[in-house]
Amino acid sequence: MAGHGPLRALDERLGRAVADGGLPAGPAGFFADLGNTAVALPVLSAVLVWAVWRGRREARHRAADGGAPPRWWLPPLAAGLTAAAVPALVVPLKLWLARPGPPQMAGAVHEGFYPSGHGATAAVLYGLAALLLFRGRRRTADRRPVVPAVAAAVVLLNAGVGTGLVRRGYHWPLDVLGSWCLAGVLLAVWCAVCDRWSGGRRTVGTQGRPAGLPQTPEGRPAGLP
Repeated sequence: MAGHGPLRALDERLGRAVADGGLPAGPAGFFADLGNTAVALPVLSAVLVWAVWRGRREARHRAADGGAPPRWWLPPLAAGLTAAAVPALVVPLKLWLARPGPPQMAGAVHEGFYPSGHGATAAVLYGLAALLLFRGRRRTADRRPVVPAVAAAVVLLNAGVGTGLVRRGYHWPLDVLGSWCLAGVLLAVWCAVCDRWSGGRRTVGTQGRPAGLPQTPEGRPAGLP
């Protein structure tokens, strides 16, 4: 266990090695600050606005084509609730585990450092932003060049945040790892909820054809043999 178990000594040795490493303090502090809510929340908010706009437009198009509009509002709403769940889960865990922080944080007003709030904020909020972008573009023909680039950027960004937190002495490595595990659970729940309840299905006519599909003079749907 990170707080009092056998991994604690190894974790703290690794943390001191990273803190004493060659990564400059300036870039490390910059990446650590990317885990601040004041930085990550505006990024997610901008993507939420885009997701709402795109979802409403797609719903209008599907309704015009005779399909049942999807619950376009569910992914952004669930993303907002997931982001709000981060402090609601992290703060009680910090108080419960009460793990001491690195020596540089000896004067901190709180004792709970596991899991890392900055690490969880970065992983969840930037992860949600990427997932919303994936979901909005997955039906477009140009999604393939974009998805790997965004995924790689999110992974590298979170690796930078975690390394910066440890390098500046704000957290131990397992604090960051624990926040990533928590983020993985929250993002998986978001994906499951959206995949289960947000998709709309096309209505089907009485003859087994999609509603609104034109028919040939013989009564068959156009385009079918």
